[in-house]
Amino acid sequence: MSRLLERFLRYVQVDTASDANSPTQPSTAKQLDLGKMLVADLQQIGLGDAYLDEYGYVYATLPGNVDYKVPTLGFIAHVDVVADVPTAQVKPRIVENYDGGIVSLNDGLGITLSPLEYPELVHLKGHDLVVTDGTTLLGADNKAGIAEIITAVEYLLAHPDIARGTVRLAFTPDEEIARGTAKFDVQAFGADYAYTLDGGALGGIEYETFNAASAKVTVKGRNIHPGASKNKMRNAILMGQEFNSMLPCAERPAHTEGYEGFYHLTEMNGVPEQAILKYIIRDHDKEKFVSRKARLQAIATYLNGVYGAGSFIVEVADSYYNMAEKILPVMHIVDAAKLAMREIGVEPITTPVRGGTDGARLSYMGLPCPNLFTGGHNYHSTHEYASVQTMEKAVELVVKLIENNALNAKPRQGQ
Repeated sequence: MSRLLERFLRYVQVDTASDANSPTQPSTAKQLDLGKMLVADLQQIGLGDAYLDEYGYVYATLPGNVDYKVPTLGFIAHVDVVADVPTAQVKPRIVENYDGGIVSLNDGLGITLSPLEYPELVHLKGHDLVVTDGTTLLGADNKAGIAEIITAVEYLLAHPDIARGTVRLAFTPDEEIARGTAKFDVQAFGADYAYTLDGGALGGIEYETFNAASAKVTVKGRNIHPGASKNKMRNAILMGQEFNSMLPCAERPAHTEGYEGFYHLTEMNGVPEQAILKYIIRDHDKEKFVSRKARLQAIATYLNGVYGAGSFIVEVADSYYNMAEKILPVMHIVDAAKLAMREIGVEPITTPVRGGTDGARLSYMGLPCPNLFTGGHNYHSTHEYASVQTMEKAVELVVKLIENNALNAKPRQGQ
């Protein structure tokens, strides 16, 4: 078994779910368990300055080996996994030389991984796939990226003939709950630019993300004994359903793709007296993003006219913005990634991220940070899987990026 695969299998078996309801940083102590493991692994391969800080961030430095000035490059991945599906007791399994057919994940429960549902599997015939038993996520998002970065650094340390400048590494907590950069010290990190390895299929390079916001809708009803409620009761649960019905059905995640934005009802609970609806709002286009937030307020204004002032209260908070605005002025870092991919035999595929990354926030904090593929698929799902061969290409990509960064900075004769 390769060092890359061994690391990955070890990391995914550590439960690192983050918790959006926790006020602490990191939001869960168990993320520190993986953080400590990563520090030990980094120190074991030779990065003696690796450390875990009080907020759950792992930082380390790969020193350069050239005698001229090279821009400092950074690589970033996140340790947490999403808590929307089971995250404990992950049982990874390797499907060797995938034949292109239906994979049984769990015979007892009848859970399968089928190219009929997930057509990208067709392109992975002959690959070795890491899958789950169908009852938990895998954690390739983003432990594949972590394993790839560490394996690439290990390779460079074993091959000192490959030129490199100083490289900074960071593994962040709480990315899945939009707090991955809350305590990230950009100045101390000291990179001129960086890449997150938090993408998916082979060749992916992403520098456009959603603009993102969260919304909380509080619905105030009036509860009265149901036997005496005629013309008196206002059921907040039904009022909440009415609010949700006024959002366009076609603009939900299940019906959108590409650059299409959406409203996503993530939580609804309550009693007749009061109900709470929680949404995430997403759009790549800034004007449409603003309009989406305004629509929620407009619906509340209308329904307050029906049910009475204060019946619907909408609170909206922006989460992150489309990082394209910060990447376009420094597109050479995207071009560098595309060139490196082609040099290792991978055709780059540029698509908008239908989500966010730590890189989106870091780009607005002064650290331009596009996103690169890792080989994972079906993130946030019990059908999540990863291609070992694509993961190996991600390692090659990191090595090539570091090498090219050093070679491009080398003074020409006569300079």
